[in-house]
Amino acid sequence: MALPQRNSGTLVAMCGRYLRRSDKQRIAEVFLLGKLPESFALSPDYNVAPTTFQPVIRLNRDTGAREIVMMRWGLIPYLAKSATEFKGFSAINARAEGLEAKALWRVPFQRRRCLVPADGFYEWKRLTLRAKQPYAYQMRDGHPFAFAGLWDAWKDPADGEWLQTFAIVTTKANELAAEVHDRMPVILHPRDYDRWLERGETYEPPVDLLRPYEADAMRADTCNPAVGNVRNNGPEMLNNI
Repeated sequence: MALPQRNSGTLVAMCGRYLRRSDKQRIAEVFLLGKLPESFALSPDYNVAPTTFQPVIRLNRDTGAREIVMMRWGLIPYLAKSATEFKGFSAINARAEGLEAKALWRVPFQRRRCLVPADGFYEWKRLTLRAKQPYAYQMRDGHPFAFAGLWDAWKDPADGEWLQTFAIVTTKANELAAEVHDRMPVILHPRDYDRWLERGETYEPPVDLLRPYEADAMRADTCNPAVGNVRNNGPEMLNNI
């Protein structure tokens, strides 16, 4: 999952986009969040792109209960001196291999894991030197799911404001996704949500959950090439054109 070129309006590498058609009530039901505040607004997004603010689910530090928080996609580590320090470096994804060894991911993997609600993700298959065909990967049963995510909080030294950001963990592709690319996001089973969300230094990070999702539970469909431009959004992104 590498970072797409936002300025050109075209995607140049893998899986820098996903989709979330579930509204806040559906997300609350699926992820056992209870009734969300009326003030929490959340519209479907059929073309989620890096640097946008998206809902993630984590454990509340004080109560230990699940909470939904809006964070920016593209992790900026706590110790970064400035937000521009990572300009040109993609932190929208974290490779599952080596999370415990790499300084950028070690602490978030140990203490700040989250769920990233989604209904699908996009991948592009190269047809010719200039042409690519987008595919939408979703569950066969149409249910929403969660990517394994990592988050961090960075304080802007200029104004003291905190910015919370996240990244999606990737792993090797399953048999379905491998037809287009060799990587895919880590998709978690609901039975594993609690383990992934556990926080604190006393817990062993759940390395065993960083595996490809079962291919036979997923579907891949060609979709609208317009999804390659971040300005395009809406259910028509899933149209087979």
